[in-house]
Amino acid sequence: MRTLARTGEPDKGDGPPADSPRRLHADSGLPDRLFRGVARAGGGVVLAIMLLVGGFLLYRAGKALHKSGWSFITTAEWDPDAGHFGIAAVMIGTLLIAMVAILIAIPMAIGTALYISEYAPARLRRTLVSVVDLMAAVPSVVYGLWGLFFFQGKVIGLARWLSTYFDWIPLFKVNGADPHDPLATATVYTASSFIAGIVVSLMVTPIICSIIREVFSQAPVGEREGAYALGATRWGMIRTVVLPYGKGGMIGGTMLGLGRALGETIAVYMIISPVFAIQPHILQAGSSSVSSLIALRYGEASPLGTSALMAAGLALFLVTLVVNFAASSIVARSRSGATAE
Repeated sequence: MRTLARTGEPDKGDGPPADSPRRLHADSGLPDRLFRGVARAGGGVVLAIMLLVGGFLLYRAGKALHKSGWSFITTAEWDPDAGHFGIAAVMIGTLLIAMVAILIAIPMAIGTALYISEYAPARLRRTLVSVVDLMAAVPSVVYGLWGLFFFQGKVIGLARWLSTYFDWIPLFKVNGADPHDPLATATVYTASSFIAGIVVSLMVTPIICSIIREVFSQAPVGEREGAYALGATRWGMIRTVVLPYGKGGMIGGTMLGLGRALGETIAVYMIISPVFAIQPHILQAGSSSVSSLIALRYGEASPLGTSALMAAGLALFLVTLVVNFAASSIVARSRSGATAE
């Protein structure tokens, strides 16, 4: 019979030893260890490249940032040789073009992804997937040429209509346009952020659609069948099962498309008419973006001008990083993102 010590605890010298958890060790095998090592090395290389790119831009931009200081963010002019330069105008133009692109691309991408994953027949589904993937691989210069020589003339009527009936919204106001004069020139509506945003939306829609489609197709089969068993229609099943499950994929795909829209260069450069002033009216001719500014001024830039362009690239790099990190944190909290983890 076990005795009690003076402290009231059982005497550990009597009886069998107390049970203790045994540490289990499972050998994952050489293939798993190699795969884990390769994956970690790949992630480390990507992180190192990102840090090197940011460090290079910061180093090359040091001269311009030292000269301009915080006014680099608030100045709308771009004349580095005269000492007056900043990204206020081009950053606003970049954000407006990206905003137009994303607002148009999101409904098209979600609708296309839903049709491919939930409604399209099997044969047509394979064809549509291939077409969407091929659209994502089309070079941006092709979209730029199409937007410049074909699409721009077709969308002027829509821009005029928006300006006529919605000019009370500051974004849709066009200075110098007379909506009541049918013979007024249409040049005030060309080369605008609106046209550039529509063209960029066609470029980012396939990327967003591909990601959303993959997430929609991974919605749990048991929950799909359970919704049908409870009497839900197909749209009811999509609304209660597929869309909530795919929220993380929709956010992640949208942010990835936003990153592409923020950095698009050639198509925007070919369509817009560069204006280095704050232009808040998306329908009016004249705009600019950070990437098109770099493409336009890099060839003729002085040493200080090159440093200023590097500073503009650094600002765009940081904005893209903030967008992607915010998207990853949101996706990680969603159900599909947690499943992917």
